[in-house]
Amino acid sequence: MKTEVVMKRELFGQEVSQKSKSEFFSATELVSAGNKWRGANGYSAFNLAMWLKGKGTAEFVQELNNKYGKAITTGRGKFAGTWVHPLLFIDLALAINPKLKIEVYEWLFDHLVKERNASGDSYKEMCGRLYVRHQNKREFPSFVAGVAHQIKNRCGVLDWQKATEEQLSLRNKIHYDIALLSDALNNNAEAVRLAMLRNE
Repeated sequence: MKTEVVMKRELFGQEVSQKSKSEFFSATELVSAGNKWRGANGYSAFNLAMWLKGKGTAEFVQELNNKYGKAITTGRGKFAGTWVHPLLFIDLALAINPKLKIEVYEWLFDHLVKERNASGDSYKEMCGRLYVRHQNKREFPSFVAGVAHQIKNRCGVLDWQKATEEQLSLRNKIHYDIALLSDALNNNAEAVRLAMLRNE
C-alpha cells in the first residue's frame, strides 16, 4: 500500500505510533510512555535529546544512516515529533526501560503493518472489481461506503488505525472474498452478502 497510515499501539496506557510505509516509530510518544512508567516507579525522566547526543547513540545512528538511509526524521503537522528507524527504536526502548524489551521485540516481529498494507491493497482491488460491475456509476461511492461500513462492523472495529492484526487480516479476507464473488456472480449486492455470511 502506497498511502502512509499511522498505526497505534498501546504501551503503559498511552499510544505509540508506527508509520505503515517506512515502519518508523514515534520516539516522542515512546519517551512519553516510558517517562510515565519511570515517574510511577520513582525514576527521573528520560531525555531524548540528551540520549541522541550520546556517543554510542550517535555512532549507531551513523551506521543506520549508512545502511538504510535516514534513521531519524522530524515530522510536521499530524506527523509531528521525532520518528526513528525500528532498530533505533529498540535501542531507545532499552535505554528508557529494559522491561520494554519483550514488548518492543514483539512489535517488530508481529504482522500489524504487513496486514494493514495488505488490507489497503485488497480494498483497492475489491473496489475496482465492484466498480466494473456496478450499474449506476454515480451511485458507486455511496454503495462502496456502505460496503466499507459493513466490513468495519463485521470486523468489530471503531477505528482502523487502532485495529488488531486479526481484525486487519479478517478485513483483507472479506475484501478478497467480495472481489472473487463479484467476478463469479456478476451481482455486487449478492457478492457482498455472501462474503459477509462466509466470514461470520
